[in-house]
Amino acid sequence: MSQSLKKTPSAGQLLISEPFLQDENFVRSVILICENNEKGSFGLVLNKLSILKISELVEDLFFLDLDVYVGGPVEQNTLHFVYSGEEALSGSIQLGEGLWWGGDFEALTQKLKNGELNDGNIRFFIGYSGWTEGQLDEELEDKTWIICEKIEPENIFNNSPVELWRNILKNMGGEFQLLANYPIDPRLN
Repeated sequence: MSQSLKKTPSAGQLLISEPFLQDENFVRSVILICENNEKGSFGLVLNKLSILKISELVEDLFFLDLDVYVGGPVEQNTLHFVYSGEEALSGSIQLGEGLWWGGDFEALTQKLKNGELNDGNIRFFIGYSGWTEGQLDEELEDKTWIICEKIEPENIFNNSPVELWRNILKNMGGEFQLLANYPIDPRLN
């Protein structure tokens, strides 16, 4: 994994919050960028659990005991998902090799019911993280975020939410390994 030299991230890259970021919505967060264009940016926080299970939100998925994550503070009445593997649903947008965002929700439900999709390779989110035109660029200039260019889907699905931020920084190497060990509250060090 490497830090991007680009000013703004592309779809399929990660934003990792700087260790000093105190915004309660984004402390130690890892955000998957799903869309970034002249109108703004859209992403999903990968490591912030909600108190909900998908079976509580979607009646047709009553049989799934999967956690739902808080994708961000915007429109928390919306449901989003990402999955890994081969493209399994029409309308899915590829974010990287073996990583997909969204798609036909009815087909998703049916494939999960039939056991055609591994529920360990899917993550659901309520809400999302959004930036208006130029807003993310400003935050990057303020050094609020670190861009990670290359992601491995297994990092998203196999790391615990608590460890994801630290592990991605460690894998980026160099100065980022040092940041990975930065205490949440340096006064307690």
